[in-house]
Amino acid sequence: MNTQSQTQRVGELRTSQLLHTFGIGAVVDLPNLSVIVRGLQEWDPAHSTVLRENRLLDAVQRKLGKQVAELRTPPYTPPNLANPFDEWARIGVPVAAFPRWLRCTRCRVLASADSGLFELLSDVYRPDKVRYVHSCHAQGRKRPSAVPARFVLACQEGHLDDFPWMYFVHKGEEPTGGEHALRLTERGTSGEAANVFAVCGCGQRRPMSDAFGEENAAKNLPGCRGRHPHLGTFDGCGLRTRTMSLGATNGWFPTQIRVFSLPEGETAPEDEVAKNWGTLATVAALPKELARPVIVSLTFWPDLEPYGFDAVWDEMQRQLASVGERPKSVDTEEEVDLERPEWEAFTRPDQVNLPDFTTQRVARPRGTERYLERVVLVPRLREVSALYGFTRIDAPEFDVLSTEASRVAALSAEPPTWVPCAEQRGEGIFLQFREEPLVAWEGSPAVKERERRLRAGHDAWRANRRLQPGEWPGTRYVLLHSLAHCLIREFALEAGYGASGIAERVYARGGADPMAGILLYTAAPDSEGTLGGLVSLGEKPERLGSLIEQALDAARLCSSDPLCSEHDPVDHARLYGAACHVCLFASETSCVRNNHYLDRTLLVDTMAHDDLGYFG
Repeated sequence: MNTQSQTQRVGELRTSQLLHTFGIGAVVDLPNLSVIVRGLQEWDPAHSTVLRENRLLDAVQRKLGKQVAELRTPPYTPPNLANPFDEWARIGVPVAAFPRWLRCTRCRVLASADSGLFELLSDVYRPDKVRYVHSCHAQGRKRPSAVPARFVLACQEGHLDDFPWMYFVHKGEEPTGGEHALRLTERGTSGEAANVFAVCGCGQRRPMSDAFGEENAAKNLPGCRGRHPHLGTFDGCGLRTRTMSLGATNGWFPTQIRVFSLPEGETAPEDEVAKNWGTLATVAALPKELARPVIVSLTFWPDLEPYGFDAVWDEMQRQLASVGERPKSVDTEEEVDLERPEWEAFTRPDQVNLPDFTTQRVARPRGTERYLERVVLVPRLREVSALYGFTRIDAPEFDVLSTEASRVAALSAEPPTWVPCAEQRGEGIFLQFREEPLVAWEGSPAVKERERRLRAGHDAWRANRRLQPGEWPGTRYVLLHSLAHCLIREFALEAGYGASGIAERVYARGGADPMAGILLYTAAPDSEGTLGGLVSLGEKPERLGSLIEQALDAARLCSSDPLCSEHDPVDHARLYGAACHVCLFASETSCVRNNHYLDRTLLVDTMAHDDLGYFG
């Protein structure tokens, strides 16, 4: 990683962290200073690797535009630890010091890093030792460290700025004359905002508690300047700002799209031919043997090659023969369906045995035939995720294909031509549910009434946050999502993985082409993936059946009952019914819906309802 002022290594991050925890625009808390990851305009793609995943690239292009041509890993070169002055030490992810205001740990003086009061000490052999120092005491490297100021400003549009210390201490007035050196002092040992004071040399002082809360923010803080420190821009915003503690968990939320790598050739080359039809149309009228060397020499041929030349040629002829019909193009408004190809791959009747995707159908546990259609073990899978933006203060909307664009901050100052991505390998268990009993259950009057209450809570939740009306995922989704959370807890006790390491993928869709299934999987960035703990749970049907029964039994009673089971989503304007941290909530690494759309009432009989549970 590099600082903006001078090129030097200041720390290390894993590739997965650069997408999930400390991505572009996020503040990284290092041992002695904090930095912000710079935008893509500062990254060097020459030292990154291109990952081919066409479905993911199409979905990203829907978000950011057709100019996005590639998915790339963050730049990296294997280090030569014997010589920290080699070129490898200057290759990495660029960062800049943020916040720019620093506080001396000895005299507590508060000033900007550009004021000349602080000096940056580098250490090429120990990047974790890089720090700012203040010359108020001792000499050389024994000088006291200067640490980042504890508070910053943010707004809901993703802007981030230094805290306006002078403005805040002097209550919005421009100080004139006299001594105006600032200090940040604390009283007591609690560290709470009421005991932290910003003090000016002119005698003005103010507690930091005056900067927190909506009323205080409106009275005591300036409007947002529209600053994006990762881009070095000021957009001009004017919205109400909000004081945040440095390193707060709501300071950065990634907006990502994730897909599984599916077997090549699972779909016809229709989409790829249509995407490149402008070039292919010029050779489609040639004889096949004359067109072959031209087509295989095109730059996008590697995207078509997995389908085989004959299949590509046949598709070209089909589109050429479509009189009056415009070839299908990815420029249409039709959304990219990420779930359907995965569903078809998991539910196909034959088994798959490929390096990045392996399936194995096993027997259903005895007693589950009423609701389970099939059980599929997935010993090997590959998940590729791409970062296309981020939000602050509030988490992004949960469906990656319907996130409100105005709240998503950009990754670069100009429209990007590539986005960072990461790949993980792992294993999982896929459960497909029978459609007939599920449809009958969904149509019962009691379930429809419960759906009405849940949907009313969904609408109220969005209205309270001034969000546009969003699509209700359906009762089927809430049922399968709740079951997935129950199984995550139970599987974690048996598989050897922590509950936070097991993720979910819910396939729930009604209508003419329905889906009803859940995939529980775990993945790791290591090239060998995981150790097979999840797959082993399904190898013996009686073991899997016992785990399912135990998970359902645990869901019937929560230690927070009857409060949990009586929770009404309408009264509280929540996106969940009978669910809480005791019974259903999972870690944020497991649940892509941020623990929303959960309800034990739809799953099993509870203290408040004994006529709704699908497994009751």
